[in-house]
Amino acid sequence: MPTDLHAWNALLQHHDTIRDTPMREWFDKGNDNGDADRRVSTFSVEAAGLYLDFSKNRITQETFDLLMRLAEEAGVPCRREAMFAGEHINATEDRAALHVALRALPDAPFRVDGTSVMPGIHDVLRRMQSFSERVRSGQWTGYTGETITDVVNIGIGGSDLGPRMVCRALAHLADRVGPRMHFVSNVDGTELAETLVRLNPARTLVIVCSKTFTTLETMANACSMREWFLANGVAEHQLACHFVAVSTNTEAVRKFGIDPANMFEFWDWIGGRFSLWSSVGLSIALAVGFDAFEDLLRGGRAMDDHFRTAPLAQNMPVIMAMLGIWYRNFFNMPTSCMAPYSTSLELFPAFLQQLEMESNGKSVQLDGRRVRSHTSPVVWGTAGTNGQHAYFQMIHQGSQIVPVDFVAPLVPPRSLPGHHAKLLANCFAQAEALMRGRSTEELHAAGITDPARVPHMVFEGNRPSNTLLMEDLTPHVLGALIALYEHRTFVQGVIWNINSFDQWGVELGKILARPIEGELKGDSVADTAGAHDASTRALIARAREVLSRQTSVPSN
Repeated sequence: MPTDLHAWNALLQHHDTIRDTPMREWFDKGNDNGDADRRVSTFSVEAAGLYLDFSKNRITQETFDLLMRLAEEAGVPCRREAMFAGEHINATEDRAALHVALRALPDAPFRVDGTSVMPGIHDVLRRMQSFSERVRSGQWTGYTGETITDVVNIGIGGSDLGPRMVCRALAHLADRVGPRMHFVSNVDGTELAETLVRLNPARTLVIVCSKTFTTLETMANACSMREWFLANGVAEHQLACHFVAVSTNTEAVRKFGIDPANMFEFWDWIGGRFSLWSSVGLSIALAVGFDAFEDLLRGGRAMDDHFRTAPLAQNMPVIMAMLGIWYRNFFNMPTSCMAPYSTSLELFPAFLQQLEMESNGKSVQLDGRRVRSHTSPVVWGTAGTNGQHAYFQMIHQGSQIVPVDFVAPLVPPRSLPGHHAKLLANCFAQAEALMRGRSTEELHAAGITDPARVPHMVFEGNRPSNTLLMEDLTPHVLGALIALYEHRTFVQGVIWNINSFDQWGVELGKILARPIEGELKGDSVADTAGAHDASTRALIARAREVLSRQTSVPSN
């Protein structure tokens, strides 16, 4: 168990000596002797187009050394090599977790169960390139011979969040050649209905993205989309012009009515939340072109190379992971905030929610025993500066301390005079304010002495943050950013000795939903004595009553 490790217990003792030290002391004394400048140079690292300043954290050199020792003792280097070697590190599903192979060069030595995976990966990439170029050039047409102007990606979870986030982040690169992208994930019919009103069926292409081709939400939306085409004059035999699939289930794809020749494969050793690099990213290639998609892969590969080869103390994913461990397990901070100061990255916090909480929201170790430490924090956030006018009050003066990751491009994806300097100024100022705070003495020096106001205007400070900068938001640097957080998540899973690559927690609710759906539709009736608890029975009964009234009202 991690709590038995020597470095873990040394960190517990060290925490007691450092927990009340204000960070501003480490910066203020640099006014005379340059210690603060050395702190910034020591506690910063650069890799794959990203610059990380982690100097505004509640750490000293001793803290940092102990955290790196913990990473070593917990077996991070060994587990890292096991992942890159294609070992079945996803033990509960007896699978590899080899998403790094998806962005590797064709001659990379990645193997699963003794077989090279690279030929299959690059065959799919070639097919993605050919298909995306045909659609974008107008060679692929709808049933009337008209070009495709709109693409709807139907998926959920990793089949939606990753591609949706990347397409939003790189929207500034979309050109008039590419189709407009739409994403439908929720089984709530409102999302699909509001998408359909903007579409012309003759010029719409649908990507049905589901590993098993059985995902409830995805298939419900896909079937409704199919019926929409039929209701709008598209004949059954013409549907092939309007549907392609991303899946591993050829038979289910064929049964749905999609030609398997238009199915783009991926593999069971890719977890959904790590899959945007695969054919799941077909929507990305369609939106911004295959060259940009390849550059995204190159950025992820650059971060992979850094993660695999850099010493732990100079390794950006390891450093960020261990800082997260420091706050989650030694300061007992229950949440963390992602604050991208870029509207283009506004969906990145939602992507991270799945990546981190689905990966590390576990309470059982690899050996089946319960963990004895906290695991994944609650991840949340929105784009700055909006967050400053919403929840930053709590981050600055609330009773719980929330570590923040600030992310910002130094060159804006789209520019209006004067805007970006204001954006960056706010980003940098928020990090500084969280670290420094504001004391009673400073208020008095500024002429604010009203005893009724001063206590409310004091900022405790000493609140940690990281600042991640990139020169500009290119596909390459976005790929590096995504891979950085993938590896950060993996390292934390190693420290907690959990499996970051399964997600059994999503299964039970799905299983229980199936009979309830039948009961709501009237296909079956619950055994009121024992099929459900009293609360669930009452909820079903109330819903059935309202639904029955609606269906009994005659239409006009």
